[in-house]
Amino acid sequence: MTLLDSYKSQIEHIQESPKFGLDKAGVKVAVPFPGYSVITPPAGEDAENAVFYANLHSCQQRLQQELHPGSSIALPPDSFHVTLADLIWSSAFRDASDKNPEFEVQLRGCMADGFAASKPVQSGKSPIRWTVLGFMVMTRAIGVCVAPTDENSYKQILELRRSIYQNPDLIALGIEQQYHFTAHITLAYFGDIGPNLDRARLCAVMSELNEQWLDTPQELLIHRAELRKFDDMTSYLRQPDWPVFEF
Repeated sequence: MTLLDSYKSQIEHIQESPKFGLDKAGVKVAVPFPGYSVITPPAGEDAENAVFYANLHSCQQRLQQELHPGSSIALPPDSFHVTLADLIWSSAFRDASDKNPEFEVQLRGCMADGFAASKPVQSGKSPIRWTVLGFMVMTRAIGVCVAPTDENSYKQILELRRSIYQNPDLIALGIEQQYHFTAHITLAYFGDIGPNLDRARLCAVMSELNEQWLDTPQELLIHRAELRKFDDMTSYLRQPDWPVFEF
């Protein structure tokens, strides 16, 4: 996933992301894509991982310098995060909200109850640390792949995900696991991937940047999981009384 040969194969199958489109002035902007997820605190609100995210921002800038203008849309660095559990989004979210005016209130209530029930099982364990493995190329985005540094760090996240996806009240609301968990932090989405995109150079730069993480490993401390709402892929919002799970 993070090797040069893998990049060369994956880069041949990339596509422009539908999560961004042109506004009236011809500028690429995020299009509506509403929903809810459980995520780590976004970088702009995560002081404990400030150095980690600053390093990721530097890598994002280096990538953008190498890419032809318009071939990718960089995400705001304050929005960087790891999605711990996708819940509901796009048309499924709109349909659920249209059919049930209390859907969002019920969703937040179920998450609060679920977090409270899981707390006695999870409390008092060692800190959760995940480390950057390297860049990963997805069909419509570029990010970095992260992995647990030890068994405890893996098990705590796994248990949290199970408590969410096996919660009968959430299942009744239509929440279900739809993807395997590949922990990552998205840095940019692909835009115009026409002939101006130098795929070979992009692969080489990602491989070069990966080398620095071998010399200086980058660790993310996961200290809490938060229920967040998003209207598009550039910001993740919450109110002070929304559910939070403290590890």
